Amino acid sequence: MKKHWKDVALAPKQSIRDALEIINLHALQVALVVDENEQLKGVVTDGDIRRALLNNLTLDQPVDLVMNHNPITAQFDTPKQKLIRLMEQKSILAIPLIKDGRVAGLQTLKQALNQPFYDNPVLIMAGGFGTRLRPLTDNCPKPMLKVGNKPLLEMTILNFAKAGFVNFYISTHFMPDQIKDYFGDGNRLNVNITYLHEDSPLGTGGALGLLPNDIPDLPLIMMNGDVLTKVDVQRLLEFHNENQAHATMCVREYEYQIPYGVINGNGNTVVSMEEKPTQRFFVNAGIYVVSPEIIKQVSENQVIDMPTLLDNKIQVGGKVLMFPLHEYWLDIGRLDDFNRAQADICALGMSE
Repeated sequence: MKKHWKDVALAPKQSIRDALEIINLHALQVALVVDENEQLKGVVTDGDIRRALLNNLTLDQPVDLVMNHNPITAQFDTPKQKLIRLMEQKSILAIPLIKDGRVAGLQTLKQALNQPFYDNPVLIMAGGFGTRLRPLTDNCPKPMLKVGNKPLLEMTILNFAKAGFVNFYISTHFMPDQIKDYFGDGNRLNVNITYLHEDSPLGTGGALGLLPNDIPDLPLIMMNGDVLTKVDVQRLLEFHNENQAHATMCVREYEYQIPYGVINGNGNTVVSMEEKPTQRFFVNAGIYVVSPEIIKQVSENQVIDMPTLLDNKIQVGGKVLMFPLHEYWLDIGRLDDFNRAQADICALGMSE
């Protein structure tokens, strides 16, 4: 989505040299000049700097001598296509985005034109009770627990949005109003959110039966609302499409060391011994891609779990594939997991 504007920001009294270094480092041909309150004071481009040098200014002079004091800006929630048209009309390569009078982002023309866009729906299952995380979940749905400075569910949505997905469906059951009041229709995050309420729990696959009939006839990505991950969702969808699968399940390698020596025998004869062997398995990571054919197999208010739904498809010859995850992945099911997520979040660069 919008580039983090702080990467290309500097103060009005910093030098022209500082601005030049920022422009060269980030290859955006623009730097933002902001004050201590994050209010935009001006914009400086490499063209501004070249003109300054031709007018005998030195690189050590303050950047506010050469910046454009009245740059073209847009509101943060302006649709991407409107931003593209504005930049093309004004012949500019980037536009600062303003929210509540402060800088909130920077959209570049190159980024806007190159960013992929997917109509594929994304379904996030956020209706669980989170009983293993009590007392944290006594008065808060588990996906709304904050990891770092954002609810887990918001981080999931932002990860998909950054990859170009905009159509979201959130299944709710436990304390749904907290989720709806926080996200609304998704406009604040530049996405579209529709809620699917389960009057009674329908299992991890039952929400598929609540989807409207007019969703795009495209593969749908499903994800448990209590998973923190940096999975490459673009590559996941490409893998599913390239292999023409009915469904794709993300899996994670799990190791378990048996704490004893294992004895293999034939009758009462010891054949071999292995001291504390390690067993390796692939486990369900709670992230799926399902094709429209799978969605249509779930009826409204049907109670079914995803493993059962996919196993049913396998039994009739369906093509269900595994997509191993090598990226960070954490199922936040227990207090220990929640505490680990708090420690991991900054190192992962997901706390912004």
